[in-house]
Amino acid sequence: MSSDQEPLQRAGKKREKAQYGGFASKRQKVCKQLEFTDDHSSESDEDDVEAALKKEVDEIRTSTEKNLRRFQSVESGANNVVFIRTLSVEPEKLVHHILKDMYTTKKKKARVILRMLPFSGTCKAFVEDMKKYAETFFVPWFKTPNKGTFQIVYKARNNSHMNREEVIKELAGIVGSLNPENKVDLNNPEYTIVVEIIKTVCCLSVVEDYVLFRKYNLQEVVKCSKEELQQKSAIPTKEEEITEVKPKEETKADQHHKLSVDDA
Repeated sequence: MSSDQEPLQRAGKKREKAQYGGFASKRQKVCKQLEFTDDHSSESDEDDVEAALKKEVDEIRTSTEKNLRRFQSVESGANNVVFIRTLSVEPEKLVHHILKDMYTTKKKKARVILRMLPFSGTCKAFVEDMKKYAETFFVPWFKTPNKGTFQIVYKARNNSHMNREEVIKELAGIVGSLNPENKVDLNNPEYTIVVEIIKTVCCLSVVEDYVLFRKYNLQEVVKCSKEELQQKSAIPTKEEEITEVKPKEETKADQHHKLSVDDA
């Protein structure tokens, strides 16, 4: 048994020496290469490290600046639709302020923008996901003691699996469950629930003065309504104002000329 172990031990020692020796020789070769190239490569290595660090810092700075932008354009996935992400800005208040200013001044401030719709909530464009999200999203406007008249407007882009009637019915049911006093008004509601579906994303918002501001149409909101046009037509302009003209006083020459004409 001892005679069998001795050859094994010797073989094990030979293997250990061979492995160790192979590792040592490889390390020696690397060390020799480093000795010869250290002076020449140290400067280039430093330049490479400095360039890499500078590149990384620039990338971090660029990404940080992009994330801190107050307004950032995001790919919408639909033609003729631009999505702007906002930071520390309430979209509903911002858009309402813009439209109110345009409605009051009647000054056009956009040439190519047709409608500007604010969205403060997004979810997956599936009925169950929308119902679950809307139950909490509608609370600030429609949860007791809050209440109001409302309507729901729906628009789908690049999406064919959603049913308009089903979505409106489900969302209206949620609003009614939050407060039974919430009533539908399609003529002049206090709140309008805007539902815009783009591909597989549902964008939601609750806006005010949707009818007054011409469905948030920037081109139409600056135009005068029929009532305003009637009021304006009833008010005479400066050229049409009736002014009293005082009769011209007759001079002595005019009186003498008048007498001579009568005598004739």
